[in-house]
Formats: sequence, structure tokens, C-alpha cells
Amino acid sequence: MKNACFKIFIYALLLIPALNTYAQKTEIQFLSGTGSNHTINWQFYCTAGHNSGKWTTIPVPSNWELQGFGKYNYGLDKDTLKGKEQGLYKYQFTVPATWQDKAVNIVFDGSMTDTKVLINGQQAGDIHQGAFYRFKYDITKLLKYGQPNLLEVTVSKYSVNASVNASERKGDFWVFGGIFRPVFLEAFPQQHISHVAVNGKADGSFEAQLNLSNIKNIDAVTGQFYTIAGQKAGLAFSTKVKAGDTSVLIKTHLVAPKLWSPEFPNLYNVVFTLTSNGKSIHAVQQRFGFRTVELRLHDGIYVNNVKVKFKGVNHHSFWPTTGRATSKAISIADVKLIKNMNMNAVRMSHYPPDEHFLDVCDSLGLFVLDELTGWHHAYDTQVGSKLAKEMIEKDVNHPSIVIWDNGNEGGFNFDLDHWFDDLDIQKRPLIHPWAVFRGTNTQHYINYDYGNNTAIHGHDVFFPTEFLHGIYDGGAGAGLDDFWEQMWHTPISAGGFIWVFADEAVVRTDKNGLLDSDGDHGPDGILGPYHEKEGSFYTIKEVWCPVHLESREITPQFDGKLRLENRYLYTNLKQCTFAYKLAKFSNPYQQNKVAPKTGTIASPEIGPGQYGNLQLHLPAGWQNYDVLYVTAYDPYKNELFTWSWPISSHAIITQPMVAKSGSNKPVITETDSLYKVTTNGIQLEFNRNNGILKNVGNSKGTIPFNNGPVLAEGQDKSGFQKLRNYYKADTLVIEADFAPKTTEAQLRWMIYPSGLVRLDLKYWPVGEEGKLLGASFSYPEKDVQSVSYMGDGPYRVWKDRLKGVTLNVWDKTYNNTITGEDSTKLIYPEFKGYYSNLYWMKIKTTGQPITVICDSRDVFMRLFTPKYPKLTYGNNIAPDFPSGDISFMHGITPIGTKSQQPTRLGPQGQVNQYFNYDKHIEDALSLTLYFDFSGK
Repeated sequence: MKNACFKIFIYALLLIPALNTYAQKTEIQFLSGTGSNHTINWQFYCTAGHNSGKWTTIPVPSNWELQGFGKYNYGLDKDTLKGKEQGLYKYQFTVPATWQDKAVNIVFDGSMTDTKVLINGQQAGDIHQGAFYRFKYDITKLLKYGQPNLLEVTVSKYSVNASVNASERKGDFWVFGGIFRPVFLEAFPQQHISHVAVNGKADGSFEAQLNLSNIKNIDAVTGQFYTIAGQKAGLAFSTKVKAGDTSVLIKTHLVAPKLWSPEFPNLYNVVFTLTSNGKSIHAVQQRFGFRTVELRLHDGIYVNNVKVKFKGVNHHSFWPTTGRATSKAISIADVKLIKNMNMNAVRMSHYPPDEHFLDVCDSLGLFVLDELTGWHHAYDTQVGSKLAKEMIEKDVNHPSIVIWDNGNEGGFNFDLDHWFDDLDIQKRPLIHPWAVFRGTNTQHYINYDYGNNTAIHGHDVFFPTEFLHGIYDGGAGAGLDDFWEQMWHTPISAGGFIWVFADEAVVRTDKNGLLDSDGDHGPDGILGPYHEKEGSFYTIKEVWCPVHLESREITPQFDGKLRLENRYLYTNLKQCTFAYKLAKFSNPYQQNKVAPKTGTIASPEIGPGQYGNLQLHLPAGWQNYDVLYVTAYDPYKNELFTWSWPISSHAIITQPMVAKSGSNKPVITETDSLYKVTTNGIQLEFNRNNGILKNVGNSKGTIPFNNGPVLAEGQDKSGFQKLRNYYKADTLVIEADFAPKTTEAQLRWMIYPSGLVRLDLKYWPVGEEGKLLGASFSYPEKDVQSVSYMGDGPYRVWKDRLKGVTLNVWDKTYNNTITGEDSTKLIYPEFKGYYSNLYWMKIKTTGQPITVICDSRDVFMRLFTPKYPKLTYGNNIAPDFPSGDISFMHGITPIGTKSQQPTRLGPQGQVNQYFNYDKHIEDALSLTLYFDFSGK
């Protein structure tokens, strides 16, 4: 037998030096491993499905499907298709002979689903129903002390209780089987504290409800606070206990405690000790935080007397290779990623999480909504009451939990509500997610500015517990900027929770390791299945950054002041740090040799919710750099965000790249349909009937960049009349004439002796607005290898997801990623799509490279058309792209969510608007591009 099964784990209270060394402590012996990264093999027999009908071994904890047993199912599968196999477990263990006089429980932190437990052939108690809850049995009288014991467990994946199946196994998530959380023994002295529920408030008042067992000759229970570092905090406190007591309430007050919040997650330990005639009998330790949660009707949610706005996300307990079996390492990584997006809250969707996830939320700092399972269906009152009590008993002391959820989206059993009121010593608010309930409105997937006398315009505290439903590349960050600005400035809003943290794609051991998201059901995440960062990750990071910088231009007269708002809840910006960097960029013709300059910025004294200035003291000559970066760091030196502002104009960037002179002026010849031009070894052909570039070549061969510029909309209404040519000095000009007040005002080609080609294009939308504004060219996608460009990146943008990108020179290798769909081919950032703020681009191909220099502001580079997933939800997540392959755009399309068109998501989701009644040419949308077809 493995040595690990004998190891005794003592609670961390042993480390507190002041603890009476004679007190007995609760002893923990793990029978399983502690998580998916530390397991112990048990004997196992699966009754049906893969690898069934034979005894073998399985790691515990785990979901058996991920270990090659049984049948995989998604919760939305028909019942007739769902696996209903059982798993039979056996494990032999020994407990110390010294436990002979102790009370011993066996504890299961989670088992899917109905679980029958036998110790040495005797049933430990009633079969437990419900997967996500800690349950335990008193096995004191069933054990053989100092001898081998046999644990036998029968786990039925499908419950005999219909309401359990409806609540847990018919939801929009993967359903598994098995003992997926740890199993352990806990041993107490006969007289002991069996449970502790604490309530430490922001004013320092403290009370704890202690459940007691077998009290015969105990006269008092004492308490003592300790810092996490082990130093005493405050004086000891106590209350009397008498024989037969089953519970006791103990109270005290700590002067000026350090409060818990997501921004400053200060924690304490409290140690309670039972004493008899001055002798310590049993001691337990509980970690907690001082903080107060209040729901103030028609006002908001307050934590520590501060009105909060949730910047939240829904989160599953999940990992592709282990299913619902996770580890503390995964929890730490997940919480860090959530906080890295500048979020402050997480909703447990749709079940209570592992203990270690809540521990990490406590220690790193996140508000938590803890949820009783019920996806569109509720537990019946009998089993639901038991599970609600188990959930509250396990989770009640976590300061991160600020709200309880009873079910989800109609899965509410109102007869269970009272358990949260009765059993929670902290009296946290209770919600029914997506319902109006007890002064809260948590309606899901509302449209922007939704509600007549409800939601954002109502009187109940409003925070959608799901909104901006992610799906492939839609939702999540798309639309968030509009939603958040309205939420932030609306007093009745308490924020909201994006759906969802990560794609839920599982490794199929029955399909050679295929990553399966059950079609379109699982790829809803901001992150990929292995937590690859999608574009929305960085959009959210900027939108929810607690340092909110106002938009501005950096002109040569810039005085170093950046206006900002402190959107923290508890942090003064004096506690943050700031830095700047000035940089110059290389271009396709010249390598930059100027080193960047960096410096620190004094942190301003700006309290939460206040405005002020960030004062930069830039060095002399800062105007000669191309870009200014400013980075904000939180009090723990984590980067909040890095903003970028262009210093150099497009003209300053582009003109050094524009070489016009050459030994001979261009030569033009005419046919009935073409202008043919040669200049410095480059051959060009233009269609005389529309001015479009038809063919390009040079001495090395043909360059298949052609068929442009074609307007994204309105090409057939351009009013083209004729094409003419003339020389301006030694530059050849080919220019079109258009009828007045049509969509096109100017199409002018300028061919220089150097071989460089300039295009000036001026145009209008067909009417007052247009889905797409810009012009396109053709180039075969199959020939493209990569692109280098100066502009915003590295992620693509949509009209309603413009934030989260940074100005730089980016190199992107071609990929054909369909965001979230084929989990075996996820390469991020995606290659194809729109990129904002273009200065220049160099396309590297299997043939000759092409360089395009953009001398116009606010132009989007379009690289081909992304391949869309099979389901696009009425084209909600399949934005229009112009014809052609390479485009230069003034107006692009937004993207929607799983259930909403982008027009429902706010102003940025509307079509592009641009109109001039007189259509003066100087007021038209203007595009100036230079093309280098030299092949260099």
C-alpha cells in the first residue's frame, strides 16, 4: 500500500506558536490524492461503456470518462443517449491505532452522482445524491484501528432522483461520472468542535457559531485571532460551555482590523479551543476576513460601506484532460487570469466549486457568487434542502463569497430560500440568477440600454449574472465598452458577469484524444480550452482597467498631463505605480537604431471615484519619437494595462519611405481598354473603363496584386465617366472623372520614376450610412506567408471591439484559425480580419513581397476574410467583409453574441455613419496609399 495513504495532514494551526501544544487538533488523512495533479490509484470496475466489465485501477480524484471508462455526454444530449453506468471502487487503508478513542468521519468533497459508501462491508449511511457537495459519514464504529480497512464505493452517474438529474445533468455543460474531488478522513477527540461559522464585520465586531459534539465536562471555549504571519491580533476571548451543549455563540471585537476586499484581501486566522479545568481539549482554526456585505434596496450592493460594481465572469470548474477534477494549481492560474483581465468578481456557474478555488479567491481577492445547482430545473425540496445545507456549511466562512445563488435561469426551488437565511451567519444577499428577486434584477442577455422601468432603467439593484454571451470570436469583449460605460455611470447598476471564462472542450479518450466542445455548445470562452488568450481578453483588460484614461491626442504642444479617473473601489492611485516609454520604429527600408527612453511617473493622490491628472515629465526631444507608452501597475506590481499614443503623424512616418525620383519618367501606352505603364522595371496595367489596377509585374515576374480599388459599397454607383492621363513634371498621373454627387469623387494614380505608385481615393457611402466603408484589392490567399505592419495589434478588431490593442510593429504568420471551433488548430492571435490604425504593411509571400504605405489616418487594414464556424446564429457572429482580399477601410463591421445582433449591443454596434449633403470633394472620405512593387 502506498505510503501516502498513511500520511497525516495536520491543519496549519500547528504553525501558530502561541497555540496550546497540549490541545488535540483535528487530524486529516487523505485516502485519495489532493487534486487532479496528485492522485492515488484505487481498484475500479465500470459497469458499461468503454473499458467496462473488468476490474482495473483508476486515479482518484478523477472523472472516469477522462480515464477511458464509460460514456461521454453533454448535458443537452437526449436522456436516451446518455450513459447510465456505475463505477465500483475499492480501496484498502489503515488508520492509526491512536485513533481508537477518537470520533472519525469519512468525507467526500464531490462525487458524481449517487454515492453509496461501505466500510468493511457495512453501509456508512444513506446514499448521497448530488454531485458538487461535500458530504460525510461518522464511521467511528465501523473502523478497525491499527489494521487494514476496506472502503467500497458505488457511484451511479445517473441519479435515481429525477430532480437531481434535471438540475445537474440536463444543463448546458459536460456531465461526467466519478469521485472527482478528494476523499479524506477527519479525526477528532470525543469532545470536539464539529463546525465553525464566523462573521467578522468591517467595524471589527465578530461572532462565531460553534457546533459542539459529545460535550460532557467542557467549561469554556476560548478564541484568539492571528495574522496570517502567525502574530497574535487582539486579546483572547471566551464564553462558557456546559455539559450537553450542542452549539455556542461567541462574540468579541477587534480594534481597527485590516479589512478584506478584492483589492486588499487581508485575512486572519481564528483559533478556538475547548478547555476543561484549564486543560485544552480540542482546537480548530478557521481562516476568515473582516468585511461587511449589504444589499441596500433601490441603491446598490455595499461591501465595507463601499458601493461596488461587479466586473465579473462566469467560471466552470474544468480542465480539458481531467474534466471537473481540478487542482489548486489550476485554481491559482484561473484566478490570476481573471484578475489579469482587471475583473473583481466571479460567478460559480453552475455549482459550488472546489474548496481550493474559494481559498484562492479569498487570498488573491475576488468577489464570489456561490451557486446551488439548478440549470433551468430545481432540486426537489427533500434532496435540495440537504444539498443547500451542505453547500452553506462548507462555504460559509469564505470572505470572498458575497452573494448566494439559488439555482439558475428558472431552476429555483423557492422552498430552499430559507436555508440561506437560516444557516448563513453573515446574512449575505440571496439571488435567483436571471430573475427579479428580493430587490435585485439579474436578467440575462439584456440589450444595451434595456428596460422601461426595469433593468438599467429600473428601481431594483441591477446586475446581469450573464451578459455578452461569448461564442467563437463574438460576445465577451465585443460590446463591453458601451455596456460598461452605461453601467459605470448608472447608480442602480452593480455591474455584471460575462459569459464565460474559457471554452469547455474535453479530451475524448474514446476518440483518440480529440478535443470536443460538443459543436457550438462549449466554445463560449474568453480563453481557449487550454486558456489560450483570445482577442476579448485584452479588450476586457482595457475596458475594465481601474485606471481610466480619457481619450486625447499627443500633439507637439503636449504638456505631459493625462486626465484620468480612479475606478478602483478601495485603492488610492497613490498606491499604484506608473511608467512611460518612448520608442521609435523600424520600417521595411530602415532599421531603427534609436534606443527607447523610459521613466517613472509620480503616482497622483486620487481617491476611488475621483478624477485627476497623471503628470509626465518627458525628456527634451520627446517629439522625435514615434510612440508614447504609459503602463499602470497595481499595488502588487501587476500590470493593469499599457496604453499607446502615436507621436509621429502618418506623414512623418510615411514620407521617409516614399522614394519618388528615378532616372526616367514613366512611359504610358494605350489600347482600347487599358493603360499600360512601365517605370523603373515595373509594369502596370489599368482598366480605362473604371480606373482599376488590372495587372502588376516586374523583371522577376508577375505580382498577383490587382483588381482594385473596388469600393466596399457603392462601386456600381461611382458615376465613373472617363479615365485620362497627364504628366506632372516627371510623374505620370492617371485620373478618373466622375459625375457629381455620386459615391466616388476622386480616383487618381501617380506613378513615380522610382517605380513607386500612389493612389488617392475619395468617396462617400451610398446614403447616410454604410456597413463597410473602404476599398479592396485582390491577392491569392494561398500565396501569403506572413505580414509585417505598423499599426494596432497583435489581435484583430471589430467595430464594437476596438480596445485592447497597442501601436507597434507586428509580425504575424499566416493561420486560418476559426476562433474556438477546431480546438486542434487554435493559433492565436488570428491572422485574418481587421486591424486598426495602419501606417504600413509588408506582405511576405511565396513569390515577391509587396509593401503598402498608408498616408491616411484611421485606416483599418483588412487581411482576407476569416473562415466562420458552421453555426453563426443568424450571422450574429459572421460580420460582413468586403469583396476582394486586401482592403483599406474607414468603416468596418461589428460582431454580435450567441443570441444578439451587434446592433443590440450599443452605439459601437451600429452601422457606420458618414454624410455630406453637398458632397464637396474636400469633405469626402480620403485614402492615400503608396505601393512598392519592386519585390524588395
